[in-house]
This record gives sequence, structure tokens and C-alpha cells, in this order.
Amino acid sequence: MCDVTERTKKLNEYARRVKSGEVLTSEEIADRDRLRQEYIEAFRKNFKSQLDNTVIQYPDGSKKSLKKD
Repeated sequence: MCDVTERTKKLNEYARRVKSGEVLTSEEIADRDRLRQEYIEAFRKNFKSQLDNTVIQYPDGSKKSLKKD
């Protein structure tokens, strides 16, 4: 797995190249797809962690965690 900053820079580079009309090689397309999958997995993991640590406080003062039991 790549460093987050490195992964983002590489994905942005691929996006700029494609947007400018350049055609990526099959190896670059495979790398881009792998990096996208890593990005999605990391996003889901971080988002789940954020939700697991979120607590809702109701007007009556009671609290409920969003974490699945």
C-alpha cells in the first residue's frame, strides 16, 4: 500500500493526463485501478471509525453511540 499523499498525487497525475487527452498504457490503467481501490478501502475504514466514535445526544440528555454492537 502506498503512502496516502503519494497515492493521491499519483491518482491526480493520472486524472490530469486522461483529461488532457492522453491515453494511459495498460500498466498505468492497472496501477490507477489499484490505487483507486486502495483509496476507497482507506476511505471506508476511516469513515467507519469516525462513525463508531460518534455519539448522539438527545434533548432529554440520553446518549447513543452509532457503533454497531
